[in-house]
Amino acid sequence: MSELKKVIMFCAGIIFLLLGVAGLALPFLQGFLFLAVGAALLALSSPKFRSWLESHTRRNEHVHRAIQKLITWLEKNIGN
Repeated sequence: MSELKKVIMFCAGIIFLLLGVAGLALPFLQGFLFLAVGAALLALSSPKFRSWLESHTRRNEHVHRAIQKLITWLEKNIGN
């Protein structure tokens, strides 16, 4: 993956995480959806974050499966 693509995905991941945090407080934003997309984008751009996410989502199997499906979908559509 090119460095520019990693930087863009990292920045987009941070933006989605911030929107997700705002969405937890605001009723018209889907907080979990934005958090999941942000985490998946960060996992694609950073191997350290991916391993951290892998270890921390293992506690809740539903969240872990949802994040893994999202990462797989993003890898297929955006590229690795």
